[in-house]
Amino acid sequence: MMKIWIFLFLLLLALLILLLLKQHWSRRHFPPGPPSLPVLGNIWALGTTIHEDIFNKLAKKYGNMYTLWLGNQSVVVLSGFKTVKEGLVGHLEEFSGRAQSAFFTSRGKGRGIIFSNGHIWQEQRQIGNVSLRLLGMGTKTIEHQIGEGAQQLVEIFAHTKGQPFDPSFPFVNSVANVICALSFGHQFALEDKNFRKLVQDVNNIVRTSAGFFHLIYEAVPWLMKHLPGPHQKALTSAEFILSFVRQEIERHKQYHSLHEPQDFIDFYLLQIEKSRDDLNSVYNEENLACCLLEFFIAGTDTTFATLMWALLLLSNHPNIQEKVHKEIEEVFVSSGSISYQDRKKTPYTHAVIHEIQRAKYVVLLPIPRQSIMDVKMEGFHIPKGTIIIPDLRSVLLDPEEWETPEEFNPNHFLDKDGNFQTREAFLPFGAGQRACLGEKLVRAELYIFLTSLLKAFSFQPPEGMKELNDKSIASMALHPHPYKIRAIPHHTAS
Repeated sequence: MMKIWIFLFLLLLALLILLLLKQHWSRRHFPPGPPSLPVLGNIWALGTTIHEDIFNKLAKKYGNMYTLWLGNQSVVVLSGFKTVKEGLVGHLEEFSGRAQSAFFTSRGKGRGIIFSNGHIWQEQRQIGNVSLRLLGMGTKTIEHQIGEGAQQLVEIFAHTKGQPFDPSFPFVNSVANVICALSFGHQFALEDKNFRKLVQDVNNIVRTSAGFFHLIYEAVPWLMKHLPGPHQKALTSAEFILSFVRQEIERHKQYHSLHEPQDFIDFYLLQIEKSRDDLNSVYNEENLACCLLEFFIAGTDTTFATLMWALLLLSNHPNIQEKVHKEIEEVFVSSGSISYQDRKKTPYTHAVIHEIQRAKYVVLLPIPRQSIMDVKMEGFHIPKGTIIIPDLRSVLLDPEEWETPEEFNPNHFLDKDGNFQTREAFLPFGAGQRACLGEKLVRAELYIFLTSLLKAFSFQPPEGMKELNDKSIASMALHPHPYKIRAIPHHTAS
């Protein structure tokens, strides 16, 4: 009996060795990476918890192109400006696919813009580009709504009367209301129960993304969809948001004017009407609902987190904050409203906002792309179907591109004469065909919100505290630790 068990053990060991050798041979043309186990891959190399240096450490060990394995699925990570640029710009078409996420497609079914591919993606991306351009800064429609939100923020902050308060609630509500204005054509009262639940559900989805239960769901969706956990709460939240936006779509169908579109739903319904006789068209209400769901998930948390980092960094760097205020004071002598075009008059303020986005880039785990054809890159073979992760954070902290990458230094975006200068390695919105659709909207939000607040207040830590904690909480995004801050009106600032 003992001999049989020894034989079976040796047979199993031999099979395992053969499997490892076969695996090693079949993957010899991939970029290097940590050792991979059969079936399991090397998800263990990422550790049990996500931290902000997770990709940086792997890049230092394996180079600016390295391979991870999730089971038998290859994942190639691009790190550093030159490699990321070659991938996203040099292979524009090849890396334009979107990796399918079992977690997100369980509700979106591959519709919308972010998680779609092929003809569906092309049409949704097109209507997104056109409507955002027509609703954007040129017509002042959305900019006006952002300005109203900024004024509301100033009033909320003024009511704190210089006492410590948590800015997260007014910030997230204001950012979510901008998405509502873009999508629905109107904003909600902050006390509206459905609006508050909408914001809470967006938060549920974001907090679950890239967490342990999310990653396990991606590996074994057929099992996880039946098991309890925070992923179930996130999926329920997605259902609520889809239900919420469908109600708005129905209201628009009843009351909107097709020939005078005022918001994204109007533009989309008009496109459905125009394409009614096109048998190949995928403009429909289900794709519209998924686009709106993505607007809230992608457009709320990243802008909110950037605003939170902004107040923290400016509070910790009072000399920079004071220079911003002086410039704003000189340009906006009267109490007139602030527009996004005013950024040209405030080069230092514009540089500071860019540096906030660079130094505290909030996206740790970008939404993966996928190679839609075989690619030869830097001497390595990347076959069709490989998941591509462009590590944009490594670009914004690349020591070959930035003079002081680890420091908060607005001079990164100023020339020797103090004029604002763009930097090729400033890629917080990505590049190529999958670059962020809402880039102009986010830029306008950050500029108008922050300029309005810094015109009215000096931001300082609570009394007795020298500075706020600038360490990150890592998940799919990098958030600051919760904090309280004082908004001191400038006429009483000390």
